[in-house]
Amino acid sequence: MRQKTHPLLIAFAALTFAFLIGPLVIIIGTSLSETSYLTFPPEGLSLKWYENIFEISAFRRTMVTSFILAVGGTALSMAIGIPAAYAMARYRVQLPAFLGNIYVLPILIPEIVLGFSLMKSVAIGVDFPIMAALFVGHALLVLPYCVRVVGASLNAFDFSIEEAAVSLGCPRWKAFFLVVLPNVRAGIIAGFILAFITSLNDVSISIFLTGPGVSTLPIQLLAHMEQFFDPTIAAVSVLLMFVTVGVMAIVERTLGLTFLTK
Repeated sequence: MRQKTHPLLIAFAALTFAFLIGPLVIIIGTSLSETSYLTFPPEGLSLKWYENIFEISAFRRTMVTSFILAVGGTALSMAIGIPAAYAMARYRVQLPAFLGNIYVLPILIPEIVLGFSLMKSVAIGVDFPIMAALFVGHALLVLPYCVRVVGASLNAFDFSIEEAAVSLGCPRWKAFFLVVLPNVRAGIIAGFILAFITSLNDVSISIFLTGPGVSTLPIQLLAHMEQFFDPTIAAVSVLLMFVTVGVMAIVERTLGLTFLTK
C-alpha cells in the first residue's frame, strides 16, 4: 500500500522551494519592468534594460575583464591546485597533515581581510600591475575549491594503476597526464566550475586590487547603483544567472551532471 505524504511535509517543501526560487523570480520580474526604477511586480514588460547593458561602455568593458579574470584566475589556481592535491593524496603518509588545512585558509579568512592583505603585499609591496594583482588575488581566492574538489577525486583513485603504468615503462610524468588526470577529470571539471563562478562574482578581493581604468563587473554594478537605481542592475544579475545556468547546461549536454558525482 502506498504511503501518503503528510500535508505538512508538502507545505514545508513548497515553502523551501519558494524561499529558494522567490528571489530569482523577483530579480527576473524587476529586470523586465518598463519603469526607470526598481519595482516588483513589474509595471509593463520591456527588454530595454537588457539593451541598456550593452549600450553602457563600462558594462561592456568590465564584463570582458571579469571573464578574462575568471578564466585566467581559475586556470592559474588549477595549475597550482592539481599538483598540490596530487602530492597530498599520493604522498599523504609522508607529508604532514596540516598542509591540507593551509590551502583552505583563503576560505576561512574573511575576504575583506584577505583583500586588504593582498593590496598591501602584492599591489603595493611588490608593485604588481593591476591586472597581474587581480589574477593573483582571484587565483588565491578559488585555490581551495581546486585543491579540495580535485583532492576528493584523487583520494578515491587507486594509485596502483599509475604504478602499473610506470612498471610497464611509462615515464611518471606521462603516467600522470595519461592515467591519473583522465580518471579524476570529473573532479577537475567540478572544481573548475565552482572556481569560475566564485571568481566571476567576487567583490571583496577585487575592490582592493582594482585601480584606474580597470574594474570588474560586480564592482561596476556597485558603482552604477550609487548613481542610478534602474532595472539595469537586475538585468545584469539575470545575465550572470544565465551564464551560470549555461555553464551547467554545457556540462549536462557534454558529460551529464551525474558524471560529476562519480
